[in-house]
Amino acid sequence: MSRIRVLLFSKYSRRGASSRLRSLQYLPLLRGYGIDVEVHPLFSDEYLDAIYGGNSRAAMVNAWRRGMQRFMDLLRSGDHDVAWIEGELFPYLPSMVESLLVRSVRPYVVDYDDALFHRYDLSSNRLVRGFLGRKIDRVMRDAACVVAGNGYLADRAALAGASRIEIIPTVVDDGRYETVAHDVDERPVIGWVGSPLTEDYLLEGREVLEKVCVEHGARLLLVGARENIVDRFNGFEPEVVAWSEESEAAMIARMDIGIMPLRDGPWERGKCGYKIIQYMACGLPVVASNVGANIDIVNHGKTGFLAGDPASWEKSLVQLITDRAMRLRMGQAGRASVERTYCLKTQAPRLADVLRSVGQGRCAA
Repeated sequence: MSRIRVLLFSKYSRRGASSRLRSLQYLPLLRGYGIDVEVHPLFSDEYLDAIYGGNSRAAMVNAWRRGMQRFMDLLRSGDHDVAWIEGELFPYLPSMVESLLVRSVRPYVVDYDDALFHRYDLSSNRLVRGFLGRKIDRVMRDAACVVAGNGYLADRAALAGASRIEIIPTVVDDGRYETVAHDVDERPVIGWVGSPLTEDYLLEGREVLEKVCVEHGARLLLVGARENIVDRFNGFEPEVVAWSEESEAAMIARMDIGIMPLRDGPWERGKCGYKIIQYMACGLPVVASNVGANIDIVNHGKTGFLAGDPASWEKSLVQLITDRAMRLRMGQAGRASVERTYCLKTQAPRLADVLRSVGQGRCAA
C-alpha cells in the first residue's frame, strides 16, 4: 500500500474541540492506513485563552499574526497528495481571494461540523451577507469531497453543487470512556459539558434545573462553564469544574444523566451532538433538545429523551432522577449505539477511504 501525504489545515490545535474531534484524534489511526498528516493549525491556544477570557483585542492581534503564518504555510506547502481543510482557510476572507489561495493545495477535502455558512449568510451585517454570503458554498463546490458531520450540513453541500459528499458524524474514542454504575443511595447527578461560549443554552433552561434539583434532591455538575455561573442559580449551588482533555471522561463518569439543551435555530441545526455521544459512551441516559443531529443520535425512549419545551424537559429529568433502573437500561443502550456507530474504530476506515481516494485521484475534483 503506497503512502499518501496530507496537509491538514485545522482551525485549532487539540485545545479546540472542533479540530481535536474532527481531525486530530484520527491521526494515529490514519497512519495505519498509510496516510501521513502534516498539521497546520490557524489559531493558537493563546487565541482561545483570549476568547474565553473576553479579551477581544488580544484575540484579534493573535488572529492577525496566525493568519500571516497560515499564508506562509500555503506558500511553502510543497508536494502533497491532498489537502484537508477545516471549514475554510481564512475566516472573513472573500471567496475570490480564498479561491486563489486554495489552488496551491488542490485537490482538497473540506470538513464541517457546524453551520459555518450561517456566520456569513445570516450575519446582521449587510456587507458581510453581500460579500461573503455564498463563500462557503463556493468552497464546498470546488472541493473534491465535502465531509459533513450531519444531514443538515450535507444538504447545504448538495445545494452548493458539491461533487461528492460523505456524512461522517463527530465521534469519540470509546476506549477513553468507562461505564460506571453509581451506588443506589447516592443523589443522582445531572451533568453538562461545554464551554463559556455555549453556557447560554444551559442558562435558558435554568428554572427547570433549579426545580428538579431542589424538589428531587439531584445535583448539578457543570464541566467547562465559567465559575461565576453559580450566581445565576437560585435555591442550590451547582458544582463547576474546569474542562481539560485529560479529565473530561472522568468528570462525565461522575454523572448519572447527561443533558444537551439547545435553542431551535439555523446555527443549532448544524451542530453534531458530540456532548450526547460522550454521555452515551459513559453509559449515561441523556435528555436533549429535539434539534438537528440530536434527533438522529438519541433514540427517544431507548437511549434517553428528546425534549421540546420546559414541561417535557422537567418530565424527562424527573423520570430519570427517580428511576435508577431506567437510567441503567438507557445507559447500556446508549453505550451500544456508540460502539456501533459513534466511535473512532467505525468511522476511521471511512475517513481514510475519503482521503486516499482523493489523494490517489480516484475522485473527481
